[in-house]
Amino acid sequence: MKNQSIKKNLDWICVIIYILLVSMGWLNILSSSFSSPDETYQKQLVFIALTIPLIFIILAIDGKVYEKYASIFFAISLLSLAGLFVFGKTIAGQRCWYGIGSFTLQPSEFAKAATSLAIAKYLSDPQINLKEVNRQVQALAIVFLPVLLILPQPDPGSALIYSIFIIVLFREGLPAWYVWTGFIAILLFVLTLILEPQYVILMALATIVIIHIKSRIGNRNIVLSGILFALISGFVLSVSYVFEHVFKQHHRDRFNILLGKTVDLKGIGYNTNQSEIAIGSGGWFGKGFLEGTQTKGGFVPEQHTDYIFTTVGEEWGFIGSLVVIVLFVSLFLRVIYLAERQKTKFSRVYGYCVAGILFIHFFVNIAMVVGIFPTIGVPLPFFSYGGSGLWGFTILLFIFLKMDANKVNEW
Repeated sequence: MKNQSIKKNLDWICVIIYILLVSMGWLNILSSSFSSPDETYQKQLVFIALTIPLIFIILAIDGKVYEKYASIFFAISLLSLAGLFVFGKTIAGQRCWYGIGSFTLQPSEFAKAATSLAIAKYLSDPQINLKEVNRQVQALAIVFLPVLLILPQPDPGSALIYSIFIIVLFREGLPAWYVWTGFIAILLFVLTLILEPQYVILMALATIVIIHIKSRIGNRNIVLSGILFALISGFVLSVSYVFEHVFKQHHRDRFNILLGKTVDLKGIGYNTNQSEIAIGSGGWFGKGFLEGTQTKGGFVPEQHTDYIFTTVGEEWGFIGSLVVIVLFVSLFLRVIYLAERQKTKFSRVYGYCVAGILFIHFFVNIAMVVGIFPTIGVPLPFFSYGGSGLWGFTILLFIFLKMDANKVNEW
């Protein structure tokens, strides 16, 4: 089957939302860096201009190429991440970039698309059944190989993004206990930071006993319940050690502030406090473009990158913030809709990866800015300053739009 006209079959709803988000993002970068001597908004305009030929290249390539060479793209992304340990440039204590003259390139932003292609390629094999343990291990290895290279940089924010792939795998048949295990582990971790470990263990024991009684399970499962209780107890008792000896001091400070155990409005909690002030001061309709006092005064650090949404809240107000949120949610839902109507499993799985990555970036960034999630350095797609992020998200989205436009058939 010949490729249909890209112009005719390209999903223009996604394209229009993309253009709106990128344009609104640039306006907020302009506002947040207008008085900056490095003219950040001009650099971002160059990055945006370069996305145009990038999009044309992506759309010009046959959609089947992305499936055929998915493994190669993934291998190249792993090599680019590994190369940072030798050739990487350190900025603010993180070795996450390659220095290219006055510009830097962050390979982890492109690895997300490559990992998505690799997962879609693996799951598209008709012989793959995620009910089999060996297949589960192989699928999880694809997810965690980049994570193992990203965490030591250290870049916990980028590493966190890969957790969304577990939901994609669950959608394709991964047993539900993987998702529940992750959720329960997070819940136990947070509860142990708030309460004494013995209380958390007693709560876990009570929950297991209640489930055991209501389910009327047999003696064999009593042993399994005992093993589960032992594992939970061991995990809870290890939280304190991990928190004190594995986490770095700034990570511990951010968790303590988030949980209300510490108040530090001038130190580690300064960013979050100032972002909340900026967003709250915008009211319903905002102070107007280039009129934000917090923004113009430079009170919110990293406002053009991770905290770009504070500019939206202050200058565009609640209504403007709602418009941005609606655009993002519309994009997620549209990508999911398109993924469901794909003719191949490869393009469907890749579509879900795209929606998942964009969603977790959006969710974590907004939660971080409004103070309900620790600050870990996760950019807002199409809004935050940076060429690597913008190009990475553009590649991620438009590869899928190319697949959708062509409705690539099975080989």
